Amino acid sequence: MSESSKRSLIKLAGWSAVAAAAALVGCGKKEEAKPVAAAPAAASAPAAKPAPLKIAFAYVGPVGDGGWTFAHDNGRKAVEKEFGDKVVTSFVEKVPEAADAERVFRDMVGQGNKLIFGTTFGYMEPMLKVTGDAKDVKFEHATGYKQAENMRTYDSRTYEGAYMAGVLAGGMTKSNTLGVVGSIPIPEVIRNINSFTMGAQSVNPKIKTKVVWVNEWFNPPKETEAAQSLINQGADVLFQNTDSSAVLQTAGKNKKFAFGWDSDMTAYSPDAHLASAVINWAPYYIKATREALDGTWKGGGHTWWGVKEGAIDIVSISDKVPAELKGKVEAVKAGLKSGSFSIWKGPIVGQDGKEVVAKDAVADDKFLSGVDFYVKGVEGSIPKNK
Repeated sequence: MSESSKRSLIKLAGWSAVAAAAALVGCGKKEEAKPVAAAPAAASAPAAKPAPLKIAFAYVGPVGDGGWTFAHDNGRKAVEKEFGDKVVTSFVEKVPEAADAERVFRDMVGQGNKLIFGTTFGYMEPMLKVTGDAKDVKFEHATGYKQAENMRTYDSRTYEGAYMAGVLAGGMTKSNTLGVVGSIPIPEVIRNINSFTMGAQSVNPKIKTKVVWVNEWFNPPKETEAAQSLINQGADVLFQNTDSSAVLQTAGKNKKFAFGWDSDMTAYSPDAHLASAVINWAPYYIKATREALDGTWKGGGHTWWGVKEGAIDIVSISDKVPAELKGKVEAVKAGLKSGSFSIWKGPIVGQDGKEVVAKDAVADDKFLSGVDFYVKGVEGSIPKNK
């Protein structure tokens, strides 16, 4: 073996010894454990979002009638705006006041609605039939008087709007003859005709009121015919308790005056329009929905709101109305709001000359709910309600 080979073997052995020693040192040193990061706390599962309250409305007319049903649908929209995704609303329009209404209510229950509004008088009996089979559903009936454990009634004091319209009519007529297109001869409508007449007589004692009945809530051709008949009989200011704008439009074509009813109808005949007696259903619908959502809703009661609660108003009074007459209407409105003025305060005399409300006495709600007579100044007779 050469000298150089020996040196290479010695060098290689040396490097091997160094490597072995290093390995022994590495094996002898215990590796320090790295700190383990704390596991993040388990996030609590978000509470399940409650399902929205399903609410259904049954309408007697089309939502575009410009009057009664239009006002109710505005109330429905106000509920959606107020409660957002907490509610889901729907409606069925042109539901007849007959047995078919019961089918509609049962269908609403079947679709999972838990709050149902029936928005006309004729739904009272059909709705009552359904309440017993749907105890978990809350029913609301407009203008009725029968209640159940899970059904209550509500109304607006439309006679307050009628009275204020009467004040304007009494001051604007030249013939001293007013005309009213009546829908169905029930206390609600008769009360409005009388209140309109009393409002007119408060500024013009010579007033006479003629009435033509159409026996329907919404029938524009019949309403038009009735309005024309009243004009032919000498009426120069018309009022209505029907749902369409036909009466106002007929007045416009004949260059007479008339009022909007339930909703602001100015746009249908601006020249003929004296004012609109309107209903705002939003305050009650929002109240009822809130109660259904928070569990405080109770059946079996009746709510009757008017000017005081923001449910009734007279709006868009024409520029043709003198300032003094407008002032009288505003005074009445202020009195109704504060409770200092009562429309049905005696003495009030019936068409037959007999006193129906004694001097200084104020008719209570029970009396008002059963009005079935004309006051002095209203001509004709009340037909029997079919």
